Amino acid sequence: MTHTGLFIGGAWRDSGDGATVDVENPATGEVLASAADATPADGLAALTAAHEAQRQWAATPARTRGEILRAAFELLTERREQFAALMTAEMGKPPAEARGEVAYGAEFFRWFAEEAVRAGGTWSTAPDGATRLLTVRQPVGPALLITPWNFPLAMGTRKIGAAVAAGCTMVVKPATQTPLTMLALADLLREAGLPAGVLNVVPTTRTAEVVEPLVRDPRTRKLSFTGSTPVGRLLMEQAAEQLLRLSLELGGNAPFLVFPDADLDAAVDGAMAAKMRNMGQACTAANRFLVHESVAAEFTARFADRMAALRVGEDVGPLIDAGARSKVAALVDDAVRLGAKVLCGGSPTGGAGYYYPPTVLTGVPAEAELNRQEIFGPVAPIATFADEDEAVARANDTEYGLVAYVFTRDLSRAVRVSEALEAGMVGVNQGIVSHPAAPFGGVKASGFGREGGAEGIDEYLETKYVGLAV
Repeated sequence: MTHTGLFIGGAWRDSGDGATVDVENPATGEVLASAADATPADGLAALTAAHEAQRQWAATPARTRGEILRAAFELLTERREQFAALMTAEMGKPPAEARGEVAYGAEFFRWFAEEAVRAGGTWSTAPDGATRLLTVRQPVGPALLITPWNFPLAMGTRKIGAAVAAGCTMVVKPATQTPLTMLALADLLREAGLPAGVLNVVPTTRTAEVVEPLVRDPRTRKLSFTGSTPVGRLLMEQAAEQLLRLSLELGGNAPFLVFPDADLDAAVDGAMAAKMRNMGQACTAANRFLVHESVAAEFTARFADRMAALRVGEDVGPLIDAGARSKVAALVDDAVRLGAKVLCGGSPTGGAGYYYPPTVLTGVPAEAELNRQEIFGPVAPIATFADEDEAVARANDTEYGLVAYVFTRDLSRAVRVSEALEAGMVGVNQGIVSHPAAPFGGVKASGFGREGGAEGIDEYLETKYVGLAV
């Protein structure tokens, strides 16, 4: 199942200069495989293949496109164990969590298989009765999709599913750390009947040299990027040259609010899900825990006990690489230096692999970097608040606005706080908000555009108006 070449125009090939990149197992530090490392010329070849396939693919009936996605859903579901094992090896997810990502990722194919046939238009009569107003929705055109390493399958299916449903061809640039899953997915889609040239995959370590020409090339009509806010800003600058259609899903700094009337059992369960999904390496991970002072002691004790009970190497996988572990360690060290108290964890584990233990901190000062940066690791800083207004103000005190979590049994409060929070998504009494049927995306420095839900296909469609005189 494991392919290591570039996938361009329906064929596997080596990099133009023969270069390869080693794919490392973060649990051991050992090399799993060497994947082709695309050159700028390879990237342009992939765009050429996508451009040449676009007209015929756009003309393919929506039902046919949907049936290809449905077939891909079935194949991915059948091969859950193989894809899960591959993700565990190249990304470090514990097996149970990897299986969960396969199931979640496959659902995007099923969802967009159903959405493909619903992207219709409208017919209406002008107020003066002299003209009929017809709108049709047409594919944007070749799309450049840049996916992250933390969900190497699901972030691909979420973008690819929408593009296929809309009738767009694609060039996919997967993360350098995790190209194998995307290459295996490309082969699965080929098997499901996706025509040559519709999907092209170009792993590369020369990201800037490969991506910038694609962004500036007028044949590219859409860019969807999931990654850091600084890179998103750079891509937006480059995309301005040709007014490229953009979807940017960027960083997060999610607040997790626990009010005095919260069900603490549900709050602790939600905290574990919101913090420890993918070892905290998720843009939706809870970054700041804000707990009402009346329940803070009980919540903190119960949460810290649950975190301390997790087994590193079994329940908790490694971080993606040495740099990620060093960053998390530096953030914790900074907080402790400023006076934070460590309830569990707090320092890297020894031995092979890039592990960092589940860590809970209290008394983290406002100036600590933990409160400003996206942690991207299994570290939970807890602070208290006195009233609702303070909780909302502190939750919103960040440039980011991807997701927020609210735990309360007061329905009026749930509505008030959800409306007041500056976030694109809010989880009320639940620690996971991602769902194929829901629009995923943020506000402020967390980007714009939505993936998933009925809105997801809109990012890949243009609306054309036709006026018919009668």
